[in-house]
Amino acid sequence: MNLSAHEIFETLQMFEEHHLDIRTITLGVNLLDCASSSVSETCERVARKLLRVGRDLVPTVDSVGRDFGIPIINKRISVTPISLVGAAAGPASFVPLAMVLDKVAGELGVDFIAGFSAPVHRGATPADRALLESLPEALNRTERVCSSISLASTRAGINMDAVALMGRLLLDIANQQPHLEGLPCCRLVVFCNQPEDNPFVAGAMHGPGEADVVIHVGVSGPGVVKAALERAPQASLNELADIIKVAAFKITRLGEMAGREVARRLKIPLGIVDLSLAPTPARGDSVAEILQVMGLEYCGVHGSTAALAMLNDAVKKGGAMASSQVGGLSGAFIPLSEDAAMADAAAAGALTIDKLEAMTCVCSVGLDMVAVPGDTPASTLAAIIADEMAIGMINGKTTAARLIPVPGKKAGEYVNFGGLLGAAPIIPVHNFSSAKFIARGGNIPPPLQ
Repeated sequence: MNLSAHEIFETLQMFEEHHLDIRTITLGVNLLDCASSSVSETCERVARKLLRVGRDLVPTVDSVGRDFGIPIINKRISVTPISLVGAAAGPASFVPLAMVLDKVAGELGVDFIAGFSAPVHRGATPADRALLESLPEALNRTERVCSSISLASTRAGINMDAVALMGRLLLDIANQQPHLEGLPCCRLVVFCNQPEDNPFVAGAMHGPGEADVVIHVGVSGPGVVKAALERAPQASLNELADIIKVAAFKITRLGEMAGREVARRLKIPLGIVDLSLAPTPARGDSVAEILQVMGLEYCGVHGSTAALAMLNDAVKKGGAMASSQVGGLSGAFIPLSEDAAMADAAAAGALTIDKLEAMTCVCSVGLDMVAVPGDTPASTLAAIIADEMAIGMINGKTTAARLIPVPGKKAGEYVNFGGLLGAAPIIPVHNFSSAKFIARGGNIPPPLQ
């Protein structure tokens, strides 16, 4: 891929002024060949394989970043859903496997390792149930392990028994160490229509259809899109959409270039390039600020869903033109605590959980990094999750929920998770009960196709 001098200068400006970065290089690893009937043997095989295939990941990514002058923020690993890997070893295997994953991630120097996961959208195996029940201990005893649970799909419907269980587990996870203010819940997300090639945490995992090892790239650039739109204050919406597509095209090309070089040096196939406008707490690196540049006083006011729909679609179109390997989630993220302007909107009362839910109909994920009062009933958490799963199921899109009950705190108080996880006001939820609906259990059938 050849770049002109003008393109190189423009790219450097994106890095220096507009927070453009390669958000993650994620190594996907198949661990199915590590399964055995022995807990200790399974753990040893997992550790050996990850250390073998991952030993050069961090130094190689760092060298590519230096050679190309590209900020590569995170190095991550995604693995086969661990409920499949640990099934033969039995229910006692899952906490030890989580501990091994965490230890290996530390030794390799990666930021997160994801895939402590279970696909339960059609139903749960004994291994799936054991992994779910292990989540409170596993997430509280680790620092880098991320978990994603597939609860629903357009073809399977919604597993409401698993949804109800997740409501209870979220409270158990948060309450094991109340002084952490729900931080372990930040590493847990539930999905409808979960992609198998997502490089972003907490939802990354290495799907059964993937190669043995693969390199995925996650690129982010809300600041680049915002800056481009600011240069066109009188543009029509059609013109804004074209500007977004051009910016997305340039960002995606950069991500593919870096990913291909990492893959070449590691002698590992390149998987997908995920262009997701993933905000950070830094001012100017915000999806909510893009919506404000479009003409909204705050993210969350009337028109926010329409503006986000246009943004998400234009990002996908621009990315698809730049690479034949676009995948993952690719679009716009709306994580409440990770986007400073979004947190401001919630604090001002412009952005509510109901409006956030409406906006997830058109964004690339769902209710993300939403802190709720610590005394929220498990049935209410489950009902919020069920609503989000229903949006994905009916519309045939990926949706997710990353909810964080904060022990001892009420709506309107602030919680600070630190780093890229950011800070936000605790958002109020409805006080009226959904308990009888959740207690019915069973499955919500899939829609007609």
